Amino acid sequence: MPEIGIVGAGTAGLHLALLLQQRGLQPTLYAERSGEDVRGGPLPNTVAHHHHTRTRERELGVNHWDDGGPSYGRHWHYVGGEQPLEFPGDFSAPSLAVDYRLYLPKLLEDFEERGGDVRIGAVSASDLDGLGERHDLVVVSTGRGGLADRFAPIPGRSPFDRPQRALCAGLYAGVAYTEPLGVTFAISPGHGEIIEIPIQTFEGNMTTLLFEAIPGGDLEVLSRTSYADDPRGFEALVLAKLQEHFPPIFARADAAAFSLTRPSSLLQGAVTPVARESYEALADGTYAVALGDAHVVVDPVVGQGANAASYAAFVLGEAILEGEPFDEDFCRKVDEGRLPFVMGVFDWTNFMLAPQPHLFELVGAMSQNRALCDDFTESFNRPDLQWEHLSSPEATAAYIAALAPSLAG
Repeated sequence: MPEIGIVGAGTAGLHLALLLQQRGLQPTLYAERSGEDVRGGPLPNTVAHHHHTRTRERELGVNHWDDGGPSYGRHWHYVGGEQPLEFPGDFSAPSLAVDYRLYLPKLLEDFEERGGDVRIGAVSASDLDGLGERHDLVVVSTGRGGLADRFAPIPGRSPFDRPQRALCAGLYAGVAYTEPLGVTFAISPGHGEIIEIPIQTFEGNMTTLLFEAIPGGDLEVLSRTSYADDPRGFEALVLAKLQEHFPPIFARADAAAFSLTRPSSLLQGAVTPVARESYEALADGTYAVALGDAHVVVDPVVGQGANAASYAAFVLGEAILEGEPFDEDFCRKVDEGRLPFVMGVFDWTNFMLAPQPHLFELVGAMSQNRALCDDFTESFNRPDLQWEHLSSPEATAAYIAALAPSLAG
């Protein structure tokens, strides 16, 4: 039986560990923090899991929130400006968001209760060679502790060398849900975006507000204003920005009830997108494979990071289950299976951070044709197709023509 070491207990590491365990292997999972520490810590992200990820969760038996969580089947799109556009698009199967301080500890608990070997403690980049001596394959699914630096950035692969958005994400009470229930994707031209997501939290079903602020724009102040210094002042600032830039969301906010769910339910920062080499030979010849954030880091503007990580974990897991040797040919085979999807996420996300005119041509067409908007929404489950449709003006024109022929001319 091969010895597999998995470093990192995020979505990628946990889904891989649970899959291998379910199929008869006994991987060792190296988790930086215990479930208790994660549960009591700060908000790590605001991610929704789409249909294919939820299907994998059911396969793993970790779909604990299917009945109580706020599953949603619609995207509400809003583009502000002198002539605002507002239009819906539907999924064929619902998505779901759960506070990762609930999600990750529960999956770690599942793995342990099923007999999994968990080692708690930070792993640094210098520790990888030692892990290679203990395991037949090392999977690195976190970039923390300098681990991502073991995998070199691919030259020229990312168009950015710095963050393109200043982020402010929080979990809030006091925002009424849309009817039917959905996520709102809204754009304030020149200032940034907001993603509003219904989410299962410690306090029940609440609302995520993720502000993606263009540096220098009017929303950027949210990413650098302290909540701790003046909680009510911070919440009033959020409401003011909603009113000015995203009025459909503001219209559902109750100012008297609006509040952050708890002080730790706020995340402010920025992300520099990067794509790294997929694997590295360790000192003894064992290979380390990059997965999740150790491999590709994306801005959360279209909410795809965790879904791509889950997909890649399953591709890697199936390859491991086919058996050894875990050599360079094995690593290349893994890439053949995962890179079209993962790099589709990377390229599509980067495009949305610096959109070209043909995106807005597509938005205009979607506002007039429900079939086109539904297909765009459904493609959140297939970001590789989404990027294919947006990769050039010609590709976008062909996409519009295929689904909205009356608008293409």
